[in-house]
Amino acid sequence: MRRAASKKGPTNSTTSSNSSAMDLFRSASGKAASKELERIDQLYYSYANESSGMIDPEGIEYLCSDLEVEHTDVRILMLAWKMQAEKQGYFTLDEWRKGLKALRSDTIVKLKKALPDLDNEVRRPSNYVEFYSYAFRYCLTEEKQKSIDIESICELLELVLGSQFRMQVDLFIQYLKTQIDYKVINMDQWMGFYRFCHEISFPDFNNYDEELAWPLILDNFVEWVRSKQS
Repeated sequence: MRRAASKKGPTNSTTSSNSSAMDLFRSASGKAASKELERIDQLYYSYANESSGMIDPEGIEYLCSDLEVEHTDVRILMLAWKMQAEKQGYFTLDEWRKGLKALRSDTIVKLKKALPDLDNEVRRPSNYVEFYSYAFRYCLTEEKQKSIDIESICELLELVLGSQFRMQVDLFIQYLKTQIDYKVINMDQWMGFYRFCHEISFPDFNNYDEELAWPLILDNFVEWVRSKQS
């Protein structure tokens, strides 16, 4: 029995020591996380409007200035995507916390350094389709709005797809600006063009099948391009 007791003694001591170490680790981690959140909040309120308590378009302009990017830079839209911001031109505190905690950025210097990594994250195929869809929803500024005017769509296409599918985007924008049948674009048409860019050979459209479930506007676009080519 004494041997058994002598074996249990160090085990209990070790367990107690391990438990104490874990408690200290949790305490230190908790304090660090609390300090990080405090700095994230401080950064938020340096841009937030005092009346609304939100970062508004003016605050975003100041943020862009500090980040040394234009407010039309696609990375600002990517930042909004990371925050899952709901209202165009506005960031709430909860959205700001969500985005900056994920980016591990509690200072403007860290946030600036995080932008290239954010760009790479968004451009992964698994993320980009979600970002592309988000970009459309983010531009729905009115309640129950389901479509976006042609001029705004052209600007958005240039911003989110222009660097990847230069020729397709340029030609589609040209078509949108000259056609008279459509004054707005809906989500189905928007997502259809994304799939079109990824699946259809360009500029010959050899694998485009009008019998498949493409939005009618893309049938018309292909017909318009072919007529120009001939």
